[in-house]
Amino acid sequence: MKKQVLTFILFWLVGAVYSQSDKFSDILEPINVFDLEYATDPQISPNGNIIAYVRNSKDIMTDANLSQIWTIQSDGQKHRPLTASEQHSNRPRWSPNGEQLAYVRIGDEGSEIYVRWLEDGADVRLTNLPKSPGSISWSPDGSMIAFTMAVPYEEEPFVSMPKKPEGATWNDPPKVVDRLVYRRDGSGWVKDEYHQIFVMPSDGGSATQLTNDPFDHGGNLAWSKDGSTLFFSANGHENRDFEPRNSEIYRLDIRTRNVTMLTDRYGPDGAPVVSPNGSKIAYLGLDDRHQGYQLTRLYVMNMDGSMSQCISCSFDRNVDDHYWAADGSSLFIQYDDKGNTKLARMTLDGNVTDLVMDVGGTSLGRPYSGGSFSVSSNGRMAFTLGTPEHPADVAVTTASGGSKRLTRLNDDLFAYKKVGEVEEIWYKSSFDGRDVQGWICKPPHFDPTKKYPLILEIHGGPFTNYGTRFSAEVQLYAAAGYVVLYTNPRGSTSYGEEFGNLIHHNYPGEDYDDLISGVDAVVEKGYIDEERLYVTGGSGGGVLTSWIVGKTDRFRAAVVAKPVINWYSFVLYADGPGFFSKYWFPGKPWEEPEHYLSRSPISLVGNVTTPTMLLTGEEDYRTPMAETEQYYTALKLQGVETAMVRVPEASHGIAAKPSNLIAKVVHILAWFEKYS
Repeated sequence: MKKQVLTFILFWLVGAVYSQSDKFSDILEPINVFDLEYATDPQISPNGNIIAYVRNSKDIMTDANLSQIWTIQSDGQKHRPLTASEQHSNRPRWSPNGEQLAYVRIGDEGSEIYVRWLEDGADVRLTNLPKSPGSISWSPDGSMIAFTMAVPYEEEPFVSMPKKPEGATWNDPPKVVDRLVYRRDGSGWVKDEYHQIFVMPSDGGSATQLTNDPFDHGGNLAWSKDGSTLFFSANGHENRDFEPRNSEIYRLDIRTRNVTMLTDRYGPDGAPVVSPNGSKIAYLGLDDRHQGYQLTRLYVMNMDGSMSQCISCSFDRNVDDHYWAADGSSLFIQYDDKGNTKLARMTLDGNVTDLVMDVGGTSLGRPYSGGSFSVSSNGRMAFTLGTPEHPADVAVTTASGGSKRLTRLNDDLFAYKKVGEVEEIWYKSSFDGRDVQGWICKPPHFDPTKKYPLILEIHGGPFTNYGTRFSAEVQLYAAAGYVVLYTNPRGSTSYGEEFGNLIHHNYPGEDYDDLISGVDAVVEKGYIDEERLYVTGGSGGGVLTSWIVGKTDRFRAAVVAKPVINWYSFVLYADGPGFFSKYWFPGKPWEEPEHYLSRSPISLVGNVTTPTMLLTGEEDYRTPMAETEQYYTALKLQGVETAMVRVPEASHGIAAKPSNLIAKVVHILAWFEKYS
């Protein structure tokens, strides 16, 4: 096993062939990350005959994630590119008559909206924008396109500096910060700009800005049936930095530019969708109770905001997306259930009928939920189909009630590369006997008579879920000879609100027992070497990994990725200060210091003997590098074997670049191999 892992690392570092011999390898190698492709954002034409989708790939020479728009007929024929391979394009959106497709092309000069006529292939650039457009939406008659774009919002400077002498070189002026949220993970320092709403003719012409308020106008833009009004969501409250979830749905009169707030309750409201006859709006929201996890509900209201009705309140699952059925009697919804993402039909009285499962496969690194779908006027749905054996492909529902997979984007790779078999497992928690779900990924060519090392891989969030989806990281661990266990301990989503809130003001807590019980359940199967147990996880999984090594020395080595180590410092330093102290704790740090300390892994550092590596992006503002540095220093002071891996120019999505995903895997494997 040692030779195999070392060749993984050597291959990545120096670009040599994977094997030291001339023998062909039929298992995944780190370099194969660059070969993986997946589909996102499948948009089915109004008549249901064609699906446009984004085909995502990677460039080994530039370390870039690429995307082009492809189309395929719903019978699987005529699979072809719509945009050129040298272009970077996304967000395809059909015109109401299905004859045109708007999309965004990203180039060296910025992002612009283009329109393609499907009949003759004519392609025209509609915009000349200073910023990237978003939320593209056609008017019902196809004559206009609405979109959002960031617009600078100039404020008076705090001071006026004296004029520099001609030719003088002075330092950059100081940054004056007076807002609560002044930096965001993935985008850095918050700029003085807000997303505003624009409209423009679909056959070319100038874009007209309709809003100018000092807050972001976001979500999907929904047109009224007569094309006179747009509906959108925003948090326009004065205290929005302190109440970041308290968004509302607004109505915008395009002619007068008057904006009217339609919802007015404490909690998030968004994603408005107008019914086919134009009389109702369906939207998502909840009554905020400051719980760590609350279910997002599906509501329907009149166009003026009156008579709001919760139609999913008897459904103990989170509604993630929704489309009206053509007759307006029901809606198609997307939701997660026990680690699987499903599409279903929900009637206006709340009855749910499942239609398809295995929606997802768009989180390439780890097996998180995700995916998307769209619906044609005849009720045919296009969706991303993902399983543990492959990332997301495009699929459609069929007239018989089933589904049909249309693409096989990775068959060129998996035709000669064997992936590890994934097995579902249910077991009892040692804490209270609750049923906990997990998955075991076995190495390719698994032999049940042999003993294998085990990696426990823990998801983040903590309010998210792992499931029946492809994971490049898990598969690469398995290819290196490890059995990998990943589970959904208490606090995970897709099991209902009560299960998710078992860690409310109690994280980390008994989720530790759930994880250790999972390890015990796999060990009982007889093919695990109990002397070679390893543990890793990122974000919330990093919290639990550091918590685990503070409570047990059972694991030979651990890798703590992008963790929170000290909740007191985290709440005051991360990019969501208006959220974390309010939803995850009973008070502010100075009001509940003992509570913060008792749940901080730093409080257990004196117990740690497990060799522990830390791995974090240097530009992570969600779980900032200072958290990692605290733990690294504490472990050093305790005499624990440790190392700190700092990933340059990486935010919380540490594996966003292909080489960073590879780097994460090979560093984890090297650390575990060192202590094998």
